[in-house]
Amino acid sequence: MLSQALVRADSIARHLETVFLFTKADVRTTLIPVTIFALSAAPMHHPTRALHAALWIWFHLLQFNISNQIQDPEEDRKNKPSRPIPAHRISVDSAADMRWVMVPVCLMLSLWYGTQALLSSTVFAVLTIWYNELHGDKMGLSKNVLTAILYGCLEVGGTVAAGYRNSHIDKAGALAVVLSSTVFATTLHAQDFKDEVGDRLTGRRTLPTIFPKAARFSMMLGIPLWSFALSCIWQIDTLSTAAFVTYGAFVGSRFVMYNTVGADKQSCKFYSLWYSLGHLLPGYWRYFYGV
Repeated sequence: MLSQALVRADSIARHLETVFLFTKADVRTTLIPVTIFALSAAPMHHPTRALHAALWIWFHLLQFNISNQIQDPEEDRKNKPSRPIPAHRISVDSAADMRWVMVPVCLMLSLWYGTQALLSSTVFAVLTIWYNELHGDKMGLSKNVLTAILYGCLEVGGTVAAGYRNSHIDKAGALAVVLSSTVFATTLHAQDFKDEVGDRLTGRRTLPTIFPKAARFSMMLGIPLWSFALSCIWQIDTLSTAAFVTYGAFVGSRFVMYNTVGADKQSCKFYSLWYSLGHLLPGYWRYFYGV
């Protein structure tokens, strides 16, 4: 009996690990920043609501990643062998079945949090199908816009889930989502530089492969400019504004000064931190100026 129970527990643990591996790469770049945003943008929240926001975001991230990773498993076998499908932890057919199961699961979860979360989940599901049917990784410039809208859906749902009472998004929260999505649409190619060589070999169209020099200079200009603009919009104090703009200038300059794969990976980490810090600004405004 004990041995059977241990085998069963080991099997369950392996399945849970497989599910987690679908989203592992996006914990730092998506799950943590969006959860921070949700807690910062929600009108009212309690510390325990962080778990609600993180789970809502993670379930939808899982839905997207499964759908994305069944599109081209052969490419993942070459470039990302640790993913569940190329690692032979799950078959493509089983992952495809799981993909469709996740849609109603996410919708039912969203129903618990109300109309805004349900609408966000519905739009996210439709755009996920559209993104992957059109092979979003090879869409070029339009990929940035579509990805930013998907990201915005995560922020809306996460913010609603983070709300403590009468979960909803107010005007300040809506402004925060619009600004965050716009910033993401104009800077998310920061994540593509480290994969530029592989993307060229596979024909994937990203800003770094289409306009390599312009894409790097856009980082050097765009990140500090956005730092200043966001600081002004959210009425950040002078010292904090100077620090945020200085850090933004440091991050943006790295993409121009250093262009090796290793340097680009490090620059992407600095970018993720910058973007996460930007997510805190609506919370600053709520604390000092909100009602």
